[in-house]
Order: sequence, then structure tokens, then C-alpha cells
Amino acid sequence: MSDLLRQEVTATAEKIVVKVGTRVLTDQQGNLDLDRIGALAEQLTAVAESGRQIVLVTSGAVGAGMHRLGMNTRPTDVATLQAIAAVGQTDLMQTYQKLFNEHGRIAAQVLLTANELDDRVSYLNVRNTLLELLELSVIPVVNENDTVSVDELQTTFGDNDQLAALVTNLLGAQLLIILSDVDGLYTGCPNAADSELVSTVTSFNETISSYVQESSGGLGTGGMGSKLNAVRMVTLAGENAVIANGREADVLSRVLAGEMLGTLFVAEGKTLSPWKRWLRFSAQPQGKISLDDGACAAIQQGGSSLLAIGIASLEGHFNKGDVVQLCNLNGQELARGLTNYNSDELHKIRGHRSEEFQQILGQCPYDEVIHRDNLALV
Repeated sequence: MSDLLRQEVTATAEKIVVKVGTRVLTDQQGNLDLDRIGALAEQLTAVAESGRQIVLVTSGAVGAGMHRLGMNTRPTDVATLQAIAAVGQTDLMQTYQKLFNEHGRIAAQVLLTANELDDRVSYLNVRNTLLELLELSVIPVVNENDTVSVDELQTTFGDNDQLAALVTNLLGAQLLIILSDVDGLYTGCPNAADSELVSTVTSFNETISSYVQESSGGLGTGGMGSKLNAVRMVTLAGENAVIANGREADVLSRVLAGEMLGTLFVAEGKTLSPWKRWLRFSAQPQGKISLDDGACAAIQQGGSSLLAIGIASLEGHFNKGDVVQLCNLNGQELARGLTNYNSDELHKIRGHRSEEFQQILGQCPYDEVIHRDNLALV
């Protein structure tokens, strides 16, 4: 069974990102499920051979490493997790390479940390590499580089759901498919008798958010809340997403045929440019600027640049060219942008007009603190 909306979304997607979770890749004993991974490789190959470009974002390194080392409980300390991931990543990639080879397709390992997508030059390098792999008819297999990512240094994505969303936006892919161990978004606990599967979400609201039911245990790290956050990043950028059960037979082929599997999340608003996507979703803010009501209205409703006269206060130490958050007086984030002035200069000129900058700073290189072309609304 399918509907016209799903058929349109899936038929027009020329570039697709598929994210598969640990619980889909492993069996009940925590071993890599070779039959399921083989079926996934076959389906991904079929998509690639149809002329579409496809990228796989995978979890499973820690789970595979725990099995290899005979561990039943997932450790919590960073060093042990990194070591386990180093062991498991080898098994995971060898499995993908073998199974893709059986279908005549080459796979390429791409390991990322958040730093690579935060820095603009590295971000573009990653994008160019992935696009070149796709042009070579290679299927990129993307995973977080767990062996060097550490929470204390803020280099982690949090989980591979977020990584998949960032890769989707990085490539401008029209569709993100998240394969999980649940059928999609339910109105409550998936196992409850009165809980129903939500077929289509056209806009996020408090009701949709209230449906999230998290579960604990297992090898995975990303629950439904994580998946909705990832989907939100994609739909706000103007693309579509599906959450479906990766344990269903031929799930990827059936989703792309427009079958009513899982939950479809429809794009909201116009498609963001690649520059705005990096600003809004990938770049990490180095400081926060609070704006008065007039500046908030000018930026949100008038499409204006940020002027110093509208700055009420600022937090953090940042340099010219850094990304900063723009917030209202209640602390709600409104936008992100590249600042033309460092924090020391802004402390001096906030609340002043640009014609006063020369007297205050001895120079006036820019009238705007942040030009509207370098602003991305949240």
C-alpha cells in the first residue's frame, strides 16, 4: 500500500542517506547479523544501480567490539569505549566490504568527528570527498570516529542519528531514511495497546514531541528523541525523512517504492542553501549575543543585518569570523551568524551607532556586526 505523497517524496529523491542503528545490525546475542547486513547491502546496491546516489551512515562499532572482547555490559568511561570501538570498527568495516563485494559494489570507510563539520574548510573537504566517492560509484560508509571523539572536548555528535542528519544537509540529499528497531513514531509506548503508528508528520508541534517514549538498555545510544531531533534538522533544511523498522524484510526497497512503512516526515519551508545549512546546523557557536526587542523583530521579520545598537549584552570570548548565537532577552535562540567583530570590540560598541565606531575603536571596518547574508534563522 502506498500513497501519492510518499510516491512523490521517494521517486524524486536522487540523493539518499540511510542510517542504520546498532540494534538493526546485531542479533539478540549482540553479534553482527550477517544475513540482515547482507540484505541491506543488496538493497543499497540496487538503489545505486538505479542511478541514484546513496550514502550509508552506520552504528555498530562499539557493539561489534564488545562482542569480540566478550563484554556484556556497555562501559561508560571514554577511554574504554574508544578502545572497544577501535576493535569493533575493523570487524564492522570488513563485514561491509565483504558483503558489498558480493554484489559487485565497492564501499569506502569515512570516519568523522564533529570538528570536521564545524570548521568550514574541513566541512567542504568532507563534502567534496563524499561527492567524489559517489561519482566513482562507490558507496560511502560513514561512522563517527569513536576512537578519537571525546565528550570533554565536545568533538562528538552525540549519536549517529545527528551525524546522519548533518551528512544529509552536507550533501543536500533529498531524503534521510533512519532504520531503527521500531516501526516509526507512535502516539505512545510502541507496545501499548492504545498506541498507534503515526503515518505522516507535516509539521512539528508539542503534540508530536509528546509522543516520544524512550527505552533504556541494549547496545544503541539514540532513542526516538534523538531521531526526532535528527529529522527536525533535515525537514527544517527543506528535505524529507522516514523512520522505519530496519528488521522488516526488504525495508529499504519498500520505503523507496512508496509503501506505507514507518513514519514520513515532510519538509517544512523552502530549501536552505548549503551555506545556511552549515551555519545553522554544523558550525558550533563560540559565544552568545542577546538582542533587544527591536533588533529581534528586524532580524526575524525584516530580514535585516545585526547592528550594534540592537545588542543588549553578550557572553563568551570569540574572534572575528566566529559563529555566534543570537538570542532574545529571554535567552531563546533566534539565529546564528558570522560576526564581523570580536567580543572585546563588541563590548565597547554595543548599543552604539556605526558612525560612532571610529571614535570608539579607532576604525569602522563594517557597519554591520553580522551581515544578513551571514545569518541563518533558527
